[in-house]
Amino acid sequence: MKLKSLLLGAVCLGAAGYAQAETLTIATVNNGDMIRMQKLADDFTAKNPGIDLEWVTMEENVLRQKVTTDIATKGGQYDIMTIGTYEVPIWAKQNWLVPLENLGSDYDVDDLLPAIRGGLSIDGKLYAAPFYGESSMVMYRKDLMAKAGLEMPDAPSWDFIADAARKMTDKENEVYGICLRGKAGWGENMAFLTAMSNSFGARWFDENWQPQFDQPEWKDTLGFYVDLMKEAGPPGASSNGFNENLALFQSGKCGMWIDATVAASFVTNPKESQVADKVGFALAPDNSLGKRGNWLWAWSLAIPAGSQKQEAAEKFIAWATGKGYLDLVASKEGWANVPPGTRTSLYENPEYQKAAPFAAMTLQSINAADPTKPSVKPVPYVGVQFVAIPEFQGIGTAVGQQFSAALAGQVSVDQALANAQQLTTREMTKGGYIK
Repeated sequence: MKLKSLLLGAVCLGAAGYAQAETLTIATVNNGDMIRMQKLADDFTAKNPGIDLEWVTMEENVLRQKVTTDIATKGGQYDIMTIGTYEVPIWAKQNWLVPLENLGSDYDVDDLLPAIRGGLSIDGKLYAAPFYGESSMVMYRKDLMAKAGLEMPDAPSWDFIADAARKMTDKENEVYGICLRGKAGWGENMAFLTAMSNSFGARWFDENWQPQFDQPEWKDTLGFYVDLMKEAGPPGASSNGFNENLALFQSGKCGMWIDATVAASFVTNPKESQVADKVGFALAPDNSLGKRGNWLWAWSLAIPAGSQKQEAAEKFIAWATGKGYLDLVASKEGWANVPPGTRTSLYENPEYQKAAPFAAMTLQSINAADPTKPSVKPVPYVGVQFVAIPEFQGIGTAVGQQFSAALAGQVSVDQALANAQQLTTREMTKGGYIK
């Protein structure tokens, strides 16, 4: 078998000494910026004739499951994986990722925003390159806010948001005051609810890793969320994640949406959004406790250690996350639509500032998130909308299912919190964090 492969390889060598084109298999998420990257990838293959691309595009929860299983079992299905700020430090410590040390002289790694770069590095080495970075903020309809007789402050409180959501709701005309994530998943509803809980003074664990869902701060968080969504949210909200809420907002059915800053270019793009000229932005809400409900995340491209095509994979990553790609998107789609949140130079670019009314708010939100001190009280973990331990993926999704069930009215808030406390305690005991 090995001899046959060698013979085939020899046959494939052309007169110039180049082997047959390598095919990179890229696992990615079905978000708008990644779909755009696939459409523009001809630019990369034209510049790198020896490399072909094969895309495997998945919904967020499915992607996470597939790439985690593949890398943990050394499956070798993918040459490039789209992963986030949660996975990178954990997987890098397991030697599951290749450090990105050959991105090219013009890549300018020092231009990456410090908050974003820090989350993707171990001991100063970059293990994934950010395709886009984000925090979260309030996106709202200025016309509906004015109609309700209100003015959105730059830094709103949760009480203001709740009051405005109820006043903006017009269920007869299918306009809902607020759209928030309800779909179960550690990176779906729990990303939103964990960030929200930080601003309510809640935390996942105390300093001794004891779960905290039996504490009043979590009851305040989940109770506030469920009540608000029942009164002012869309029907079927327990099935809505990022993409579903984006579609609702773009079609004019949401008064406010608190979610990823990366959505700003999609809600203000007149080709995609019916309300493009009516959108305003504000910081994620707070509860007067010194923390806002905003998160910190980067969807990033990384090379699994099992890939046999690491050199070609690094070339693609340098293309997709380099400055030249931002220029390419700007030339095709306009500056407002370039992937945000990764480079200092982008936020210093006058053309971007002029085209993107959300630029300053995005940068402010990213810089305000502190993964080392996410909540009001001290915690033993790092992470704003997640807990950077390997067990969190399973625990976070299981808790997310409980909270989604509470939103759907299948269990009470109290029961969902009791279940969350029980299952988290069991898994943390099993993991050796608590005795």
